[in-house]
Amino acid sequence: MEVKVGAGEREYFNGAIRKVETESSVLVSSSKYLNNADLRHLISQEMLRRNGADLPNTAYIPEVAQLLMMCEDFGRIMALFEEEKARLPKFREWCSNRSLSDFKKDDVKDCAPGTLGAALYDFMVNSGYELDIFYREIEVVNDLTFYLRQAALTHDIEHIVSGFGPNHGGEVALLNANMHAKARYFHPELAAFFNRIPTYLKSKTIMKDGLHYAEAAVLNLEAEYQGAIQGRNWKFPLMLVDWRTMTNWQIDDIRVELGISPLPPVGLWDGTNRLCNENDPHWGEPMLEAAE
Repeated sequence: MEVKVGAGEREYFNGAIRKVETESSVLVSSSKYLNNADLRHLISQEMLRRNGADLPNTAYIPEVAQLLMMCEDFGRIMALFEEEKARLPKFREWCSNRSLSDFKKDDVKDCAPGTLGAALYDFMVNSGYELDIFYREIEVVNDLTFYLRQAALTHDIEHIVSGFGPNHGGEVALLNANMHAKARYFHPELAAFFNRIPTYLKSKTIMKDGLHYAEAAVLNLEAEYQGAIQGRNWKFPLMLVDWRTMTNWQIDDIRVELGISPLPPVGLWDGTNRLCNENDPHWGEPMLEAAE
């Protein structure tokens, strides 16, 4: 069977295309992102490839993040920080305090059961994951570097309090919750900066699931939806929480305080990594139930 796009379709979609002349001897575009050959290569690769044993789903995230950051106008970003600090008292307080969530085991080892601190201790001792996952070499010298350092430290805390577990569905849901919360709270231009790398992560996940992993694609849609609902109920983006003041709070009380609702059923998306991880020993096994 041949699937062919005809002349009528081409005229409808492409009729407004016009040729723009240039004297440049190299590839040039009005998009600074498209002009970056390394970024062009990695984004096309990471959106179109499969998740094989040689390249896990998380491959090249640091490289793409670095390339995206190299395209930023940091003077403009810093100006936006100042504008939003003048408008948003909570954001101003967060920037001023610069309270890093760089928890160590000894910081939370004596926290009572059910508290955030106890959950963090269990995570650091038993999960096999690290709380500090990104931008480890950044020195906090201003609001922007504090944001970058703090955002890298709080990802797994947000997994704990949101109920969106560290699995394929939970990652998608948490990503979307954060994007919605920031878009509702901040000026669109600053929200777009905060959501720049999440936009890439979301896009590549949608594309790969849609191309290669049908069950994961269905799950992706459901997780995006659930994440959006919860994120739009947050009183403010979770990036602005000083988690050090809440280590002795019961997690249930934290959720009430921050508007973290509705919560997903416990274990909702456990085991969903295998839907798109070809290196998983259970790769290819269907879910027992449709994602609902």
